[in-house]
Amino acid sequence: MHMHVISCDYILQQALIRAWNAACRSAIPAKLLIPRGNFVAGEVVFKGPCAKPIVIEIQGNLLASDDLSLYSGGAWLMIDEVIGVDVTGGGTINGRGQSFWQYGKGSKNGPSLPVSLVFQSVQYGTMHGLNFVNSMGFHTKVTDSSNVAFWNLKITAPGKSPNTDGLHISSSTNVNITDSIIGTGDDCVSVGHGNNNVLVARVFCGPGHGLSVGSLGKRPDETNLNKVTIINCTLTGTTNGARIKTYHASPRLIATGIYFQDLVMNQVKNPIIIDQHYDSKKKRQQSNVQLRDVHFRNIRGTTISAVPINLNCSSTCPCNDVELSNIYLAPFGLVGPLRSTCFSAKFFAKGPVVPPGPSFCA
Repeated sequence: MHMHVISCDYILQQALIRAWNAACRSAIPAKLLIPRGNFVAGEVVFKGPCAKPIVIEIQGNLLASDDLSLYSGGAWLMIDEVIGVDVTGGGTINGRGQSFWQYGKGSKNGPSLPVSLVFQSVQYGTMHGLNFVNSMGFHTKVTDSSNVAFWNLKITAPGKSPNTDGLHISSSTNVNITDSIIGTGDDCVSVGHGNNNVLVARVFCGPGHGLSVGSLGKRPDETNLNKVTIINCTLTGTTNGARIKTYHASPRLIATGIYFQDLVMNQVKNPIIIDQHYDSKKKRQQSNVQLRDVHFRNIRGTTISAVPINLNCSSTCPCNDVELSNIYLAPFGLVGPLRSTCFSAKFFAKGPVVPPGPSFCA
């Protein structure tokens, strides 16, 4: 294996790109090594295709440049059109977002801040054994990719940091996210439109907004979603637990085969929630996203909300046959009984549901 090493203490993106290009052109599998130390860079695109599979080994601390004008493509680090890449090394990718959050979409009319690391049009890609800290925007994103696996990641940002999703997936096939610890100011994992066969397993989530399918239907060019399994995860202190969210006035979409299973909720505000009125300004226009084959199974723990189960669906595309089975949610720090709510939905139960499922759907 050819090895290409970044050796200076302070780097600009040109040095990374030169090393990448040399590794990418190698006639045998190659490695780009970022050794121990602190390295600063602005926007970097690791552009393929490459001659052979490639390893990016980050041992040191990569720090984002604090010059926002350097980020024109929506990402700090992007791996684009590569077949066969492994990103690893035990190092840290620090977006230094605390300097920029006040200017982003968390503020009124703010811009979208760059994602720390994007897999775009990647096939057979893996990432594991890395730490992400304080991204400007999302920490990681997978889009237009296939056969991608992420595991053993630690993703950390303050609970009040805006739009710092741990990992967002869109328009991708066969994506596995497993065995990771994610605590941010937004969704730990968000599964967007156009995905087919996504697995999220053994993720510890919190703080943040939970494990979400969506949001769906915000943009006119979105495509259908099929088969999402979120299983064996633990959520602690999150605002949501197992969540599906769609917009009003959306394109006509189908989202099918969604399984939330074997989840533990610790002091979660909305443990089970379908929200088809998410962040929607046009209240009279319902969502056109049809949810089918949706399952909430074996979910237990504690809630800080009196309404831990909320099925709030679209009157245009009601949620039919939502499964609620073996649900045990107990109050934490609450006085009075728990209750469930339901709008434009039908559910069925194969096992106990505590608190009981809603008896009436408006």
